[in-house]
Amino acid sequence: MFNLPFAHLDKYGSNCVYPDLSGIVYRRLWLQHAPRKCVYCQAMLDRYPFPTVNRIITACGDCFYRQTMDTKIYFSHSILPSYVDPQNVSTKKKPFSALNKQKYSHTLDLILPEEIYELLKDGLQRNDGPARARYARVHMKLGEILDKEFLDGYIKQGSIAMLSEGRPLVDDRFELYDGILRMELTRPTYERCGLHGTPIEDGGKKHQKQRWIVEYDLRATSAKHGKSGFSRLEWACKNVLDRSLTWLFYNFNPSSAESLSEGKEVILKHSPWLHDIVPEQSSLGEVLVPQFSPGDLADLYAEEDALGLLEYLHMVSLDSPRVRKGDDINHHLSRYEVPDFGKGVGSCRMVVMRWKGFISPAFVRSLFLAIRKDAFRNKKKGNGAQGDLSMEGSSIVEGGEAQWFAMSASGFGGTNSWTIMQFADRQTLTWEVET
Repeated sequence: MFNLPFAHLDKYGSNCVYPDLSGIVYRRLWLQHAPRKCVYCQAMLDRYPFPTVNRIITACGDCFYRQTMDTKIYFSHSILPSYVDPQNVSTKKKPFSALNKQKYSHTLDLILPEEIYELLKDGLQRNDGPARARYARVHMKLGEILDKEFLDGYIKQGSIAMLSEGRPLVDDRFELYDGILRMELTRPTYERCGLHGTPIEDGGKKHQKQRWIVEYDLRATSAKHGKSGFSRLEWACKNVLDRSLTWLFYNFNPSSAESLSEGKEVILKHSPWLHDIVPEQSSLGEVLVPQFSPGDLADLYAEEDALGLLEYLHMVSLDSPRVRKGDDINHHLSRYEVPDFGKGVGSCRMVVMRWKGFISPAFVRSLFLAIRKDAFRNKKKGNGAQGDLSMEGSSIVEGGEAQWFAMSASGFGGTNSWTIMQFADRQTLTWEVET
């Protein structure tokens, strides 16, 4: 009964009559032919035979393949120097390489014990402190970035970050970081632009590229009006990429806030909406905490232990009742338990702070260094020295179980994120998640 005569249906249309078919078959036919939308990108899907949809799956091909991609988690254990110069931070060593790799973040979480929060509270609440930043949302055309005043003031002489609207691997999407203009274009748009780019995988057909990446270094000496390569980019922006887009704009210049208030910024002629990045603080009360000293961090190299600790930090950031002291959830409803690394599970009062907005690696780096400096400034070394530590050695911090804080950030698109756990004796755990 369920072998449907699709050949007959294709020949006579969806209004043909099957006198020998039951009502359930008609309902099955309706499910096969009913218009539907992708549950992820809301794109209207084709009717039968649904080239991008298989049976009851309600996702288009691109979104379906993105959801089924494997997630990779890279775990590392490192030791930071006793002093890190904020003006000369290494870009290749952990955890700073993880911060720089994720250019744009929309959410930043800080998890720390309440006793450490009391030490940092005044600095985190200052309006001019490292926990405050500002970004703008502006409507601009891509070609307006290439205007001489904007190009010279913000890109060649200054430093900004910009991210346009658009879904990764779906829409035309543009970003500007460190002077590099990166354009992610669909195949029709790329062919009309006449620019040179490289194809990328988009999760669709293997041997037919549908998306292309075009990059321009706007700080190069050849990026000038009148140069042939730059003229091609200008032509593409004027004739093809001429749609007004919504951009997120971040200025790395520390004096940009004063210039904005005085009306001296070039971006003001585009009537931007200014947004302040202000943290939201919540106290979690008594939270179960796994007991271990920083000297035992080498025992976390096992995959199960490393992922267990990462899952625990995420549960704390979500304020899950499962990590609260005294939680008595039925094991048939939830079997989650706070991980035990051989020394039992204690409890302490925890605080979670959350920033939302257009967050840059520079903001995260300055905040991380400020917290690390103020949170552990009163901790004494075991013998007064500041020599190197051994990852296998014991902790030199008395009561080091509670002397830590953790930070995590989620990137735009939901594909990349990182988590850092910093201890008082300079040992650092880093998780990088890539989808």
